[in-house]
This record gives sequence, structure tokens and C-alpha cells, in this order.
Amino acid sequence: MTQTPQEQLAADGVVAFTARDYRPGLVRHVVLFRYRDDVTDHQKEEVRQRFRDLAASVRDDGARYIVSVDAGPQTSGEGAGAGYEDGFVVTFASEGDRNYYVGTPVVTDPAHYDPAHAAFKEFVGPLLADTEGALVFDIIPPA
Repeated sequence: MTQTPQEQLAADGVVAFTARDYRPGLVRHVVLFRYRDDVTDHQKEEVRQRFRDLAASVRDDGARYIVSVDAGPQTSGEGAGAGYEDGFVVTFASEGDRNYYVGTPVVTDPAHYDPAHAAFKEFVGPLLADTEGALVFDIIPPA
């Protein structure tokens, strides 16, 4: 049985859980946004740009920890987008880097999460549609 991130954090402690070398291997963090009806195209572009800017985030040692950020509007013609308008894929080199990035609600100690990502979440939250404005899905590709 696979442990949830909360169970991993409880078992391993916040320092290990957010360390660069915690469970090394690629992690793809997929995020989809559904906006409120009154959000403008300009605001959506600002969201995309600010999300892309997170690629320059650094950890307390001054080194970048995000491998890549891909961002853009939904363009599929399949009709299965469920109203999500923008998609983002953030790639990390370890689960520890992903955990440091995600922060709350999993990691609640601000010394162990990215303040830039926390600020981005504060910025984008009011632009999203109700409680289903964001969908997050993490994938760990086979080695």
C-alpha cells in the first residue's frame, strides 16, 4: 500500500521529507486551472507568466530546484477539458523538491516550503472558480 504524502511526512519528518535527495527520480506535477467568468485574457496571461517565473525559484542554498515548467492554454479538440482553461507541468528531480514546492496544506512550516510558490497561490486563488478551480495530479514516471 502506498503512503500518502501526509503519512510520509509524519513518518520521515519535515527536514527529510523536503530534502533534495528525498526519493530521487522525476516527478511531474500537473496543474489545471478553471477561472471565474470575470477573469480577463490579460489576467490569464499574467497567471501563465507568473507560473513560468516559478522555474527560477531557489531553495535556501540559492540553487534552483525546479527542472522545468511548461505552461499554456487548453487547446485540445476532444471536448474533454471539463472547463479547465490553462495547464501547467512542473518537473522535479525528486519527491523532496516537489514537497518543498507544494508546501501547504501538506508542509505547514514556512521554513520548509517555497515562499515564491506560496505567494503565487495567494495571487491566483481569487481568480479561480470556486472549489473546483484547480486540479492537481502528480505522476512519477517509471525509472
